[in-house]
Amino acid sequence: MTNFIQNLEDGWTIYLWLAAGGTIIISAMFWIKWGMQNEQFDEDIKYLVFDQGDKDKMSPEEFVKSNEVMNKQMADRVRVLKTQAEEKRIAAEKKMGK
Repeated sequence: MTNFIQNLEDGWTIYLWLAAGGTIIISAMFWIKWGMQNEQFDEDIKYLVFDQGDKDKMSPEEFVKSNEVMNKQMADRVRVLKTQAEEKRIAAEKKMGK
């Protein structure tokens, strides 16, 4: 193997770097797309650290926004859990049917 590498002409390493760079760019694009589809880029995530006890530390607008974000997140959580339960039920029925 070392003889093969030593016998290569000058300039071959640029192709190795190009392939590595292309792989990194493609994988970064994949993960960004995954993050967008799975609600990972949520600007309102900062409001999830607050609870009802923090009302005096926030302006009325922020408190209302915090409650809206929390309610939306809880609704999304219920939706995801129902979807997962349905998928498990379907998988169990398929397994029992085999």
